[in-house]
Amino acid sequence: MYTEIEAKLKVESLKEVEDRLRGLGAEFAGEQLQEDILFDDAAGTMANNDSCLRLRKQVMSGGTKYILSYKGAKEKSCFKKRREIEIEVNSGDSAKELLSALGYEKKLTVEKKRSLWRFKGCEVALDQLKLLGDFIEIEGFDEKVIDDVQKCLGLESIRHIPKSYASLIAEKIREDEK
Repeated sequence: MYTEIEAKLKVESLKEVEDRLRGLGAEFAGEQLQEDILFDDAAGTMANNDSCLRLRKQVMSGGTKYILSYKGAKEKSCFKKRREIEIEVNSGDSAKELLSALGYEKKLTVEKKRSLWRFKGCEVALDQLKLLGDFIEIEGFDEKVIDDVQKCLGLESIRHIPKSYASLIAEKIREDEK
């Protein structure tokens, strides 16, 4: 079982963070376009249990991957921490068909451009989302190293956002409809 631990930070400029990463000698791992489709059943079981069922289409220079993920409810932590199970699948269409046959339906799609870096054992993702703006996600093996990376990047004064991009987008859509 893998436990995902990450800090999500809203930033004004990805360029400044990218420059800091370069200056610190971080390893650039590549750029990706990601399309995340979130699924739930008619009763909203996933949302009601603070869980997530996601099919990600990830387009990189090396090709396209499809990753099916389950994320459990958030655990008590100063960071976003929860159980995560991921499997790579060969076909996005077949995965959607399987989920539909099991009673899950598409609830929301999240699209983002991601620039991925590695630093001090963490993955640092610089994310651009059309509706939400620019974010940094720092994912690591424990809270101390994530906190250390955040400080090295000069982002220690930025408060962590515990919500998922899907939750933030759903809130923004509801807000815009008013």
